[in-house]
Order: sequence, then structure tokens, then C-alpha cells
Amino acid sequence: MPTIRPSADLRNNYNEISEFCHTYAEPVFITKNGQGDLAVMSIETYELLAGKLELYRLLDEGLHAHENGNVKPSEAVFSQIHKKMKW
Repeated sequence: MPTIRPSADLRNNYNEISEFCHTYAEPVFITKNGQGDLAVMSIETYELLAGKLELYRLLDEGLHAHENGNVKPSEAVFSQIHKKMKW
């Protein structure tokens, strides 16, 4: 069940909201005038979420490349990586 708090709690109970976000690694939804307004989360949770979105984007890009025939043999890809890293 999501945690929902009024916007006044950001000012009046910031430490409590911060502790919750760090303990449970989930957002707190903030309302303004009874309507949803913000989602507040720890930096760690945000970075994890952003990383997942980037991974999904890259997987989607790879699937589209495969569907369009724009793929290279893995040996060629690893060879390029080795050359760039000067192994």
C-alpha cells in the first residue's frame, strides 16, 4: 500500500519522511489540496530506478536492432572492445 502524505508534512515532518524513504526504499506520495502532486524517494532508490529504465531502453534498442538485421557477431563486438581497452 503506498504511503501518502500531505504537502505540509514535507516541512513539518521532513526527517520522518526521509527516514521512511531510506528504510523502505520506496517513494512517499505527496498531495497538494487533496490531489497527487509529487513522489519523494531516496537518491539510492532513484538511481536504482533510473538504472532499470536505462537497461530496459538498451534492451529495447537491441531488440529493434535484431529485428532490423542490424547485428554483429559477438566475436567482432568483443574484438572492438578489446582494441578500445588496449588489452
